[in-house]
Amino acid sequence: MITSADTAGAQSAAQCKEERRILVNACKSVITRRPPSAYCCQRLRVTNANCVCPVITPQLAALIDVNYAIRVIQSCGRQVPRHFKCGSITTP
Repeated sequence: MITSADTAGAQSAAQCKEERRILVNACKSVITRRPPSAYCCQRLRVTNANCVCPVITPQLAALIDVNYAIRVIQSCGRQVPRHFKCGSITTP
């Protein structure tokens, strides 16, 4: 579910870049399909989608297993609405 954290005051480009860096570092194990750590899940729950979605280019989207990513996000307690558009990806 997109929460008020996603639509709260706009973050600067530098703040968004830092949020993405922290998320990527926290969730590196997910890339190799290992279960997300508690810290990864915490970051998935609090990271602003408005900071992440704009960097999902068609090239990056081609590398992502969308269904797996959705399962990981949901297993961490964050809802992903059907047909949610995030960069070049639209969820099933």
